[in-house]
Amino acid sequence: MTPITLRRPTDMDGSALNELVARCQPLDTNSVYCNLLQCTDFADTSIAAEHDGKLVGFISGYRPPARPDTLFVWQVAVDSSMRGQGLALKMLMGLIQRTASDGVRFLETTISPGNGASEALFAKAFRQLGVEPQTRVIFSRAQHFNGLHDDEVLYRAGPFTPATAQKNLNQETA
Repeated sequence: MTPITLRRPTDMDGSALNELVARCQPLDTNSVYCNLLQCTDFADTSIAAEHDGKLVGFISGYRPPARPDTLFVWQVAVDSSMRGQGLALKMLMGLIQRTASDGVRFLETTISPGNGASEALFAKAFRQLGVEPQTRVIFSRAQHFNGLHDDEVLYRAGPFTPATAQKNLNQETA
């Protein structure tokens, strides 16, 4: 089996990202234009996983302007052919390690209650970083989604150090 390459995304990944997310239900799909921006303007805070020339994983994130020490993970997508192999955690820890060297000390994401895969992924990442998350409902089903989407719970954890992020990346990939 050929290895999986983790890398910064490029504009050439935009359409493939759109197709990957569409295959990863129940993820919310975005426009191809949005995906192109994730792959260009947000390339430093996103990570792509490629296998045999195909995009098989992607994490999109950004640094909120009011909290530049924070990596907010917007979406995690892993192709069904790659699930159960730890790819999401490898991508997440790689992205954390990359951004930690640029001043990121906190990790945030939102997770809908009952999304066990995301809850498990971030619980593992928080443990590896040695941090405990604080949680609160940030977008409620009633107020923000007109009852059509589950609540979104904000998970925020940190601070962590670049050394901790690097050490745990090395442990994960060893």
